[in-house]
Amino acid sequence: MRCFNFSMLMIAVLVATSAVADGPVYRRVAPSPDGTGTVYMNRETASVMGHEGADWLERPERLAEERPDLLLAALALKPGMRVADIGAGTGYYSWRIAQRVGPEGRVLAVDVQPEMLALLDAEMKKREVSNVQGVLGTTTDPRLAPDTIDLVLMVDVYHEFDHPREMLDAMVRSLKKDGRIVFVEYREEDATVPIKPHHKMSEAQVKREAAAAGLVWKETIETLPWQHIVVFIKAR
Repeated sequence: MRCFNFSMLMIAVLVATSAVADGPVYRRVAPSPDGTGTVYMNRETASVMGHEGADWLERPERLAEERPDLLLAALALKPGMRVADIGAGTGYYSWRIAQRVGPEGRVLAVDVQPEMLALLDAEMKKREVSNVQGVLGTTTDPRLAPDTIDLVLMVDVYHEFDHPREMLDAMVRSLKKDGRIVFVEYREEDATVPIKPHHKMSEAQVKREAAAAGLVWKETIETLPWQHIVVFIKAR
C-alpha cells in the first residue's frame, strides 16, 4: 500500500486535464483484436462482454482468482454507506457489499445491459437481498444523483467504457465530499495474468485517466492475486 504526495498530484491533475482539453478527447483507429478502435489517452478501449457471457462472472474459480474477501476488506465498508457498483453484471460484488453496508446502507448496481440487470434482480431475490437497487445506465452516464455516493467501485469494467471521460466526470459528480472511486483492474504489468491484453490496465494508465477527470490518487493496494486496487478521491 502506497500513500500520495498531495501537492505533486494536484500538479498532475492540472497537467493531465489540460492535455485532454487541448485536443479531441478520443481518436479512431482500425480496431485491433478485442478492441473497439476508440483510443483514449493512448489506450484502445476493450470490447464489452455481453450478457451472453454472464456465467463467466459467476464461475467458481473467481473466488481464488480475485479473492473478493480481500477486496472487500480493502474497501473499508461501513454500515449505512451508499455504494455504486458500476458494471455490476449479475451482482457478484453487489450482494457481498450489501451485507457489509447493512439494511441502512444501499448498493446502486449500475449496468448498461437490461439483460444483466434482469439476471442481477434474480440473484438478489434468490439471496433475499433487499438493499441492492439495479440502475440502467448509459455509455456516458451511470445515472447517479449528485453528491450522494460514498464509494464508487469498478471491478474489471472501466477498460470497457466507450466514453471513459464522460463516465468518470459523471461519477465524480455523484460523490459526496469525502467519497472515493476505486478501480480494480487486471495488472497489465504482469504477463503471467491470463487475461486478454485489452482487458488489463497498468497502474500508471489508471492514474493518468483518473487525473484527467480531476481525481487525486490516494493509494494502491496490491493484495489481490491478479488485480490492482487503485483508490482516488475528489480534488479539493
